[in-house]
Amino acid sequence: MKKDNHWPIWLRKDNSLISCSEKIKVMKENFDELKQIAQDAFEDGLLMEVSDEQLKKTLHDLVDGLHNPLKK
Repeated sequence: MKKDNHWPIWLRKDNSLISCSEKIKVMKENFDELKQIAQDAFEDGLLMEVSDEQLKKTLHDLVDGLHNPLKK
């Protein structure tokens, strides 16, 4: 597994920079955790002989299905 934990510079909708160190820390922790959970689920699927293409497509579909509950 790739150990690169470099996440993007977080931006607001207007492209202004998120500079609050606590917000950045929370985002890093959330994405580190998501990455590990996704990797674990992917590896479990491989052990169950599910194709890696289907696993990746399903993970992409999961992300594509996320909705913004704050959007008006």
